Amino acid sequence: MIRSSEYFLPGGASGVLLIHGLTGTPNEMRTVARGLNRAGFTVSVVQLAGHCGDEADLLATGWRDWFASVEAAAEELRNKTDRIFVGGLSMGAVLSLKYAMEYPDKVSGLALYGTTFFYDGWSIPLVGRLSFLLPIFDRLGIGKKKSFVETFPFGIKNERIRRSISKKMLSGDSVAAGLAGNPWPSLAEFYRLSRHVQRNLKYVSTPSLVLHAREDDVASLRNAQLVERRVSAHVETVVLDDSYHMITVDQQRDLVIEKSVDFFRKIATAEQRLEKPLRAVA
Repeated sequence: MIRSSEYFLPGGASGVLLIHGLTGTPNEMRTVARGLNRAGFTVSVVQLAGHCGDEADLLATGWRDWFASVEAAAEELRNKTDRIFVGGLSMGAVLSLKYAMEYPDKVSGLALYGTTFFYDGWSIPLVGRLSFLLPIFDRLGIGKKKSFVETFPFGIKNERIRRSISKKMLSGDSVAAGLAGNPWPSLAEFYRLSRHVQRNLKYVSTPSLVLHAREDDVASLRNAQLVERRVSAHVETVVLDDSYHMITVDQQRDLVIEKSVDFFRKIATAEQRLEKPLRAVA
């Protein structure tokens, strides 16, 4: 059974929508959400369709359902604020880019945390690096009941946090820590989304903050560099030197919050300056 773990933190006129990753949970965005809210932002953390339940719940959805969750949450947040920013972790970063492609006039800036287009980090075994073939397997009906099981270090460098989260995940608490495995059909859907977004990155005209760990165990820096090369708008990149993949919960989470706040505030201030002369003329 799917349980809701999405939440809303009221704040100022600028809103931030945060998006978790594949098989993840809004809890992986909680620390960043609270930090942004303390800085004065209104924050909404969406729960993607099919998540926070069991594997069958996830398998009943695809990437278009996940993106529809983002669209609905963004529209709700826009109705409560003057402007919105969108940030996501891992696949959530890819969905953020997809939103900016589709709605360039509705989003003021992006924060891309551990962007993942392909699984090529140092902890991914050879079979995992070949997971880009899964859309082919899926079309052939191969591996419908197979999963890639999460393994050490679970995307987290901090040992205390890793023990806490991995214990919850491996115990089956999908609301607290997400699923322990990535079903092959869901990974196939992820790769369909990834390829679609990669092909269209040039249409992203939204300023983007890219935060990525140098030692990302799931997705190498190549993923961040792809954004740098192809996105049409200004891209500001911060490479973290003491974290693994889950940078929103890992050792440099406070730096992630600080850089996000600074980036969003600069954009919001610039937009407000532009709005004032327009209001005076009106």
